[in-house]
Amino acid sequence: MKAVVERKYQGNKLWPYLFSLPFVIGYIVFHFYPVIYSLFLSLHDWNGIGEKTFVGLQNYTDLLTKDPLFYKSLFNTTLIMLISIPVTIILGMVMAHVTFHLAAGKRLFQTINFLPYITTPVAIGFIFSYMFDWQSGILNQLLIQLNLVTEGVYWLQEPFIARCVIALMFIWRHLGYFMAIYLAGMTAIPQDIYEAAKVDGSSGTHTLFTITLPLLKNISVFLIVTSVIGGFQLFDEPKLLYGGWAANSVGGPDNAALTVIWKFIDDTFISDNRFGYGAAIAYSLFVIIIFFSMISYRITAGKGEKE
Repeated sequence: MKAVVERKYQGNKLWPYLFSLPFVIGYIVFHFYPVIYSLFLSLHDWNGIGEKTFVGLQNYTDLLTKDPLFYKSLFNTTLIMLISIPVTIILGMVMAHVTFHLAAGKRLFQTINFLPYITTPVAIGFIFSYMFDWQSGILNQLLIQLNLVTEGVYWLQEPFIARCVIALMFIWRHLGYFMAIYLAGMTAIPQDIYEAAKVDGSSGTHTLFTITLPLLKNISVFLIVTSVIGGFQLFDEPKLLYGGWAANSVGGPDNAALTVIWKFIDDTFISDNRFGYGAAIAYSLFVIIIFFSMISYRITAGKGEKE
């Protein structure tokens, strides 16, 4: 009898592993193996067809010493993030605060602001391309109608403005998501705290800066770190803004819109078919993302932990 109970117990312990086995196999085959293989590939010269030639760290050396476009793409990506992330954080927090105190129409306001986040990048690319087109763009037409300019402005042909437009695309797309996360955090704050502050005579602005924002600090850290990670993977917006998937132009005016992921895709699959070099770009970006994520975390969360 005891042996039967032990076998039944052992069988019950096996079921969780059997149920998780499909996910584990899928993760190993489609995620873990490609990551390890990419590291192996970054140490070789390979065009995807012929034999692989072992070159050691040569791909990394060429990338860091002989490829100025890599640093240009890194600069573009960082600048776009520095423009877009602080604005998105601040606007998301303000909109969440306004939504939280709305008496009516709260759900409609949330839905309208969240729609851009679930809009496909292709549609976003077409929208902004049409808005900033120098001939038929809505912005130029509006400026001409108001007699502010006499002819269309080449918005997408100015390097800095091009980066600002991409940052604006990022803000427009992610603002609703930031607002929803902050709104969830505000909803989770106990109302007793607000009532106690109100009894003590605290104004709405004073309550916001002394109670709400400090209690939302962990959410802000989460949004900043995940935004940095996602910002370094920026690709859809600049690619679709400058001609869509079928266009042969890369990087926009003076390569001002070239991001690290766009360069990775172009060098690996389009222009050069250098799979080993592309893997080196991917792993270099991986190290950069870890570095900047740690810096972002230390800046936003480190001070509070020390205190």
